[in-house]
Amino acid sequence: MMEAKLKAFERLLIIMDELREKCPWDQKQTMQTLRHLTIEECYELTDAILDGDMDEIKGELGDIMLHLVFYSKIASEQRQFDVADVLNTVCEKLIHRHPHIYGDVKVADEEEVKANWERLKLKEGKESILEGVPKSLPALVKATRIQDKVKGIGFEWDNKAQVWDKVEEEIAELKVEEHAGDQDKMEAEFGDVLFSLINYARWIGVDPEMALARTNKKFINRFQWMEKSVKKDGLNLGEMDLKEMDVYWEAAKKEKNES
Repeated sequence: MMEAKLKAFERLLIIMDELREKCPWDQKQTMQTLRHLTIEECYELTDAILDGDMDEIKGELGDIMLHLVFYSKIASEQRQFDVADVLNTVCEKLIHRHPHIYGDVKVADEEEVKANWERLKLKEGKESILEGVPKSLPALVKATRIQDKVKGIGFEWDNKAQVWDKVEEEIAELKVEEHAGDQDKMEAEFGDVLFSLINYARWIGVDPEMALARTNKKFINRFQWMEKSVKKDGLNLGEMDLKEMDVYWEAAKKEKNES
């Protein structure tokens, strides 16, 4: 089994070499031109995961793996590093940051593993545990990562009741600023509400990005069903009032068996 995996990876490396040598499009690519394509591939993977489509997940993983090999190939041409350096670097990092597997450290659970991981990163010379949070992450994901990281060193509430109290406190502050009509302060308080809700999501074991993605998908499915049904009945959605639309919306919910 291992031999087959190594053979498949070798095949990809050979194809990458051939494309870089013979294909005009592949020859022109740089790390900068690939960057936005890589981001797009990652989003396509998350869509496939959300749909639970294993064939699509397999295909998207292949696309991302191609990109990783592509970056390594470009770097090797620049005599910076190659794919072996990339793989060895991550292997060494994993060994170093898992002393409970490759050393004599004892851990009780997943939370201790994560806490040790963050402490080891600080020992490696990082000045802040938040250095590893990418600046360009979408805000919702970034908030989750920030909270995960500070939790790793104990900056955390004692229980979820306290977290929910904070949510309600932030909502009340938002209502005050809404009443005052200060747009800048409303935006700041709305951000605080979202941040505290994301924090509560962690406490109840919900991935806020996945939760919102599922809701977006659910809304799209219902709305598109409603559009088709309205058109089938010879009506124009843009000429209907909200009460008329709601009849179709409720029918969409029943059709999709959703609450």
